[in-house]
Amino acid sequence: MLLIHPDFLWDMPLAKAIKKYEYFGYSVNEALFLSEKEEDIITGILQYIQQEYHENIDKFSQQIIVSQIEVLLSYADRFYNRQFITRKIANHQVLDRLEALLHEHFNGNANWKGLPTVQHIAMQLNLSPDYLSTLLKVTTGLNTQQHIHEKLIDKAKEKLATTPLSVSEIAYELGFEHPQSFSKLFKSKTNLSPLRFRQSFS
Repeated sequence: MLLIHPDFLWDMPLAKAIKKYEYFGYSVNEALFLSEKEEDIITGILQYIQQEYHENIDKFSQQIIVSQIEVLLSYADRFYNRQFITRKIANHQVLDRLEALLHEHFNGNANWKGLPTVQHIAMQLNLSPDYLSTLLKVTTGLNTQQHIHEKLIDKAKEKLATTPLSVSEIAYELGFEHPQSFSKLFKSKTNLSPLRFRQSFS
């Protein structure tokens, strides 16, 4: 185990850059599975950090250790991305379950109301929000929020084109508290207001 006090990274670029590593938000059951070769790489970096830690401290010590920590984090990032790619069947099963959940919700068959959130969807899939978003991003190019928005806009287009419901009624049916929020999102995704989109069919 490598324990790092936050003060050790103080005033280092890594102090800010460390936030980009999404795997710090993963659950324990979403652990990184390493091959023997990958395990040797990680162990080698940890041994190098340990060796440097036990050397006589000089003005280079901190920078060298932090540099090795950055290498360690980058390798972990690489190995997690490899894991997302090599576990295609499991990933597509998650994607299928996500699509089913969103279909159920936007067709009014779910037992929960309001807009689906990343946290709620992840909980339904027994995954952490960060792990789910990274998995989807690697598999499809879209994160969880983008998937929710895509399904929402598709359903909104269907309702605008095939029902006489008002924009406000559609917004409420989709889970929005305020129709203005729905209209703003719809326009940001389609470059058309809901009314202009509907008018294009008449």
